Amino acid sequence: MSTFKAPKGTYDLIPPQSATYLAVREAIAAPLKNSGYGYVETPGFENVELFARGVGESTDIVTKEMYAFETKGGDQLALRPEGTASVLRAALEANLHKAGNLPVKLWYSGSYYRYERPQKGRYRHFSQVGAEAIGAEDPALDAELIILADQAYRALGLRNFRILLNSLGDKECRPVYRAALQDFLRGLDLDEDTRRRVDINPLRVLDDKRESVQKQLDGAPKLRDYLCEACKAYHEQVRELLTAAGVAFEDDEKLVRGLDYYTRTTFEFVHDGLGSQSAVGGGGRYDGLSEMIGGPALPSVGWALGVDRTVLALEAEGVTLDIPAATAVYAVPLGEEARRVLFGVVTELRRSGIATDFAFGGKGLKNAMKSANRSGARLALVAGERDLAEGIVQLKDLESGEQTAVALDAVADEVRRTLG
Repeated sequence: MSTFKAPKGTYDLIPPQSATYLAVREAIAAPLKNSGYGYVETPGFENVELFARGVGESTDIVTKEMYAFETKGGDQLALRPEGTASVLRAALEANLHKAGNLPVKLWYSGSYYRYERPQKGRYRHFSQVGAEAIGAEDPALDAELIILADQAYRALGLRNFRILLNSLGDKECRPVYRAALQDFLRGLDLDEDTRRRVDINPLRVLDDKRESVQKQLDGAPKLRDYLCEACKAYHEQVRELLTAAGVAFEDDEKLVRGLDYYTRTTFEFVHDGLGSQSAVGGGGRYDGLSEMIGGPALPSVGWALGVDRTVLALEAEGVTLDIPAATAVYAVPLGEEARRVLFGVVTELRRSGIATDFAFGGKGLKNAMKSANRSGARLALVAGERDLAEGIVQLKDLESGEQTAVALDAVADEVRRTLG
C-alpha cells in the first residue's frame, strides 16, 4: 500500500471506469464538432482578477471556494473554478473576434477546482465539457446550444433529465427589478452574509438552497413582471425555437444560476435521480462579460456539462454505455522465437487499426490464456516452435473456443475478416 492517497474531495479515474468518462466526454463533444465549434484549451490556472471580475466577487465561488495562491514571482493566481471566463480571455487575447466570422464558436474539456464540502456529485476536482458562442446576440444561438446539449444527453441514453429555462433580463430592465427585489429582501430575517449579498447581487439570494431562506421568498417580486419588451420578445423566440425542435423545457422563474455574468437566457439541466446535487449542467447568455474583463462588447452564450454528474445520472437510470473492449486480439507466444515473430504480428495489427495486446513477461500458456480472457479480447493468437516450423499460428475464438490454424503471412487478413 502506498502511504499517499488522492487529496480529500478528489478522485482517480482508472480502468475500466475511466472508459465511461471518456465516452461521456466524446458524446458531449460530438454534436459540437458537427456544428462549427472548434476546440480550445486554456491553462489550469489564471490571474485571480479574471474570476473576481468575471464570475463575480460576491459569488461563493470567489469568496469561499477558489483555490488562490501567490507565485514566487508575486503573481496572484487561482486554479480555474469554471471555464467561461478563461475561454473568453483566450479568445480575446488571440483576437479571434476580429477574424470577421462571428460568432466565434468554441468547445473545451478539462478539470476545474473548487474548495467545497465533498459529497457525492460534488468534488473539489471535477471534469466538464463546455461550449461558448462569442460575439452574436441571436435567440437561435441560445436555442442551438440547448438543443446540442439535449442531443448529447439523449445520444448517451439519458431520458430522465429536465431542462429549466428562465430570462434574467438585460442592463435596461434588470436594474429596476434588482431595486424592487432588494426592497423585498431587506424586510426578511436573513443572516449577515445573505444580507451582504442582498446589497451586492440580490438575484443570488433566489438561488439560495436553504429551506429557511426559500420559505421567506414566497411573494418575492417576479423578474418576468419586470422584463422589458425586447427581453420578453427575445425569450419568447428562444422558447419557440426549442418547442419547434421538439426539446421539452420547464419555465423556472427562480432560476438564476450561480455566476454574476448571466443576462437574458439562463438554463439548467437537472436529473432527479441525483438527490441534492441534481444539476448536471447549465449555462446562459453573458452579454456583458467581455467588457467586464477589459474586452469590447461581445454578446455571448454558453454552457458547461459536468462529466462526473452525467456519469452518476447514467448510473441512476441504469444506462450502460456500449464501450468496445480495449483489446480485440491477444497474442500468446510460446518460446523466444515465437515472441519475436508474434511481436511483429502484433505491431502489424496495431498499425492497421486493430486493438492488440501481447503476453509480456514470459508467461506460460495457462497464465497467458487467463490474461487473454481477462483482457476482453475476442481472439487469441497462439504460436510455439512447432507452429512456426509449419509457418502457421493458432487463431482461437475466445467466445466459442474454436481454434484454427492460419498461415503466418495471412494472419492480419484473417483477423480482420473474423472481427468483421
